[in-house]
Amino acid sequence: MTQPLDLLAVFAHPDDAELLAGGALARSVDRGKRVGILDLTGGEMGSRGSAELRAREASAAAEVLGVSLRRNAGFPDAAIEATLANARRLAGLLRELRPTTVVTHWLEGRHPDHRHAARLVVESSYLAGLRRLEAPGEPFRPTKVVHATLFREDTPPSSFVVDVTDQTDRKLEALACYASQFENVSGMGEVYPGGRRPLTDQVRVHLAYWGSRIRTEYGEPFWTREAVRAEGLTGLGVSTY
Repeated sequence: MTQPLDLLAVFAHPDDAELLAGGALARSVDRGKRVGILDLTGGEMGSRGSAELRAREASAAAEVLGVSLRRNAGFPDAAIEATLANARRLAGLLRELRPTTVVTHWLEGRHPDHRHAARLVVESSYLAGLRRLEAPGEPFRPTKVVHATLFREDTPPSSFVVDVTDQTDRKLEALACYASQFENVSGMGEVYPGGRRPLTDQVRVHLAYWGSRIRTEYGEPFWTREAVRAEGLTGLGVSTY
């Protein structure tokens, strides 16, 4: 039986996890947590590279981040749907991996796979806990599902921002593993170009903006529809001035 995970990143394509939450994943690894990545597709419909190449790049990036495991769910690229059949399939994987926290896409996105993946992850995370759900494994439900909102302009205020100052270079190193996707480009997907600024520089700009919101160098923002528990009003980590 697979040892339960503390954190599982479930994203549509190889490189999405690194791009949207790579710093927070690396920070959890550095704090001794068991972290996994589940790519829902192989990215075979992408305009650059191939599924085989992207799989090799994903493996290299996972090694850079130091995650405990990386899996691919084998859903068809550009055709993810939040159907009951797909939810049962993903619920079976969640039951196997048993993550305490799941992080995924924001609820909207230009790529249909991104918004459909977000809905699929939310619904599967709930259904996985139903005793009578026809899916492999024993019932299990993650404690929290959170959505990565880096690069998004259409989200409510972020629930929290993770300080990734010490992990930013590693996040960018992991992104560099995806040469087929990011080499010699200034923008990709939801990362809009900043003139001719290289994509990695554009990513760093966004991380710096969110870092400034919590008075640190670099940060990654996340949102959850449920309240986040705090131990008190002290030690929240944000200075007023």
